[in-house]
Order: sequence, then structure tokens, then C-alpha cells
Amino acid sequence: MMDEELLDQLVSGFGILVTWVAAGAMIFGGVVPYVPQYRHIRRSQNAEGFSTYVCLVLLVANILRILFRFGRYFETVLLWQSIVMICTMLAMLNLCTNVRVASELSTKRRSFIDFDWSYFWLWSRFMDYVQCVLAFTLVAAYLTYLLLDSTLFVETLGFLAVFTEAMLGTPQLYCNHQNKSTEGMSVKMVLMWTSGDTFKTIYFLLTQAPVQFWTCGLLQVLVDFAILFQVYYYSRYPQKPASHTVSHTSSAKAL
Repeated sequence: MMDEELLDQLVSGFGILVTWVAAGAMIFGGVVPYVPQYRHIRRSQNAEGFSTYVCLVLLVANILRILFRFGRYFETVLLWQSIVMICTMLAMLNLCTNVRVASELSTKRRSFIDFDWSYFWLWSRFMDYVQCVLAFTLVAAYLTYLLLDSTLFVETLGFLAVFTEAMLGTPQLYCNHQNKSTEGMSVKMVLMWTSGDTFKTIYFLLTQAPVQFWTCGLLQVLVDFAILFQVYYYSRYPQKPASHTVSHTSSAKAL
């Protein structure tokens, strides 16, 4: 009898441990892929290989996800995941902005309040990005407050949140295509994206998260594999790299 009780306690304790580990992996697992990319940019003082539109996509996606929770409850773990990811993307933006401005020959300042769409998300100060994020958050929060009773709006908000996140890799995919190279991009980051997105999608399925979450998770995994194919293709068949200046400008206009 005592043995059975001890066994039950061990099984229960192990179950709790697994739950906590899975929760920790969900909250911080999404941040881990950006550690090698952050270190690479800081060490090389070159941010050209990393698309800052990745940061834009994740900021928009996670802000919308937090607002979605006001209309439809989902696990607190996913809420903390969004908060941690927002902080991480702001840190990445801060580093990339400082590195890019330090290497630019032009001394002309570009700011958010100029409202020059040809330089959207290519501003000269980190605070301009913060202003843009705050403006988007306030507008989205106000619309959510007004339309919170609409089931259609809430479900659409949830879809936009996860669909935007599913498009996470597309700016990097486009950046690689423009540069005809994956040089400057951390392959470790993409491998961690792939493993993390696979784990996340399985987690959504097992926890019966809203259907928007796991369907867009599958799409995200497909984009990750497309980037990995670029790594293979450009290493096997090297292309003449396009000018960073040209590719970055084209990227800004296209996106």
C-alpha cells in the first residue's frame, strides 16, 4: 500500500515537473533562436544579413495575441510567451539600429514622425520604433475595446495574430532572395525556429488551443523549411551577391 502511494506521488511529481518544463520551453523557447543572431551582429557589427522586418512581424503578432486574450481566454503560458517575445524583439531592434546607424555614411536622420513610407521601419533611432509600436498598440487596443462583444472581430483578431506570426520567416526569406545569399544570417537561428515551431505546433494540438494557433503553426514550419532550403541552395550554388544597399532599399519598398 505504501509502495503504491509512493509510486503515485512520484508519478504526480514527475507530471508536474514535465508541465513546468513544457511551460518554460514555451515561454523562453521562442527567444533562444535569437541569441546566436544577436551575438553574431554584436560581434561583427553588421546587421545586413538579418531582416528587422522579422522583429516587426513578431511585435505585431504578439501584441494582437495579447489583445485576443481579452476576447477569448487561452493559457497564461502563451500570454507570458508574448510578453517575453516583445521584450526580445525590442532588444534586437535596439542593437540593429545602433549598428546600422554607426555604419551609415549618410548623416540624415529619419524618424517615425516624418511619416515617410519609403523609410518605414528604417529609422535612425530606437525610440522611433518604440513610438511606432506604442501607436499601433493604442489603436489596436482601442478597436478591441469598441468591438470586444463581436465574436467575428475577436475570432478575426485571433486569426490575424497567429497568421502574422506564421509569416515570421517571410521577411528573412525575401531578404535572402534579394541578397542571393544567406551570409550574415544565423543558420542556428533558423534551425531553432524550425524545432521550436514544430514543438509549439504539437503543444497547440495537445492542449487543444484555438484552431487558428495550430493551423498557422503548420504554415510557420513550412516557411522555416523554405529558408533552410535557401541555405542549402545558396551554399551549393553560390550566386553573385546583390549590393546590400540596393537589397535593403528594395526590401523596404516591397514590404
